[in-house]
Amino acid sequence: MVTDTGGINDRSFNASSWAGMQAAASANSGITVKYLQSTTQSDYTPNINTFIGEKCNIIVTVGFLMGAATEAAAKAHPSQKFAIVDCSYASGCITGTKESNIDQLVFNTVQDGFLGGYLAAGMTKTGKVATFGGIELPTVTIYMDGFWDGVQYYNSKHHTNVQVLGWNEKTQKGSFTGDFTNQTKGQTLTQTFVSEGADIIFPVAGNVGLGAAKAVQNADSAAGSTKVTMEWVDVDGCVSAASYCPYFITSVEKGIVAAVKTAVLSVVNNTFTGGTYVGTLANGGAVLAPYHDFASKIPASLQSELATVKAGIENGTIQTPTKSPV
Repeated sequence: MVTDTGGINDRSFNASSWAGMQAAASANSGITVKYLQSTTQSDYTPNINTFIGEKCNIIVTVGFLMGAATEAAAKAHPSQKFAIVDCSYASGCITGTKESNIDQLVFNTVQDGFLGGYLAAGMTKTGKVATFGGIELPTVTIYMDGFWDGVQYYNSKHHTNVQVLGWNEKTQKGSFTGDFTNQTKGQTLTQTFVSEGADIIFPVAGNVGLGAAKAVQNADSAAGSTKVTMEWVDVDGCVSAASYCPYFITSVEKGIVAAVKTAVLSVVNNTFTGGTYVGTLANGGAVLAPYHDFASKIPASLQSELATVKAGIENGTIQTPTKSPV
């Protein structure tokens, strides 16, 4: 596996992709897994080439930004099998002729993002919530689209006017820190949102989100009680960043672990076909995590509404934004 610049311990898509690799190795004793870490984008191609030279059965690359390097390697080595997380031809991160040796693993997180937005709108006390991204990529803004639209749907159902700071799905304009690593930027931006009245924050920014969590923790310490909370992204934050669990209402998750595990095992089982896997609410590839500390704090009526909204998205009676492709 080749990581993106966020690193193997980003508590997000790199870490969960590696967990998928390890899960495949646990499921089959004949599998050995290893990774190379990309410090900058210029590391992508050399890292991929290293694993090609080692004749790895499958090379898993992680992240939208790795599309071009993965595609080039797949074209140059048609017998080498690849899987890429958060990237597909449909999303535009791979732009050439479709290569049959690339397994594209993407997730329609506009769906669970919608649930996250609805939940935030139902839980806010100030009438303001906020979201921001790391780098402005379709795999980031798809979450933000869903979150924004979920808030609007709540407003339409409850005749409320909850505002979303940091993103507007209609204009596709919002706030980004410009990377997935600088926690200070995440903390500063979150402090700004809190000062503007937001009491629930949804960072879509990998490790940058830990800075947001620190700002939320500091805001609560200053207030003397928990009045600012947040939602984590990609993985269950109560598992990946357990010290901040008291502030996580939920996490808007991708089923990356299972998808990567399946891709790796497909090579061993001779069932690899390339193509595109799309994780959704219906197949468990895009879900809300358990509420953990908030299980008793979220009103039963709101939990019931969320179940109804989830069913509506799955059966198509509730439409989610479609601007961000997967």
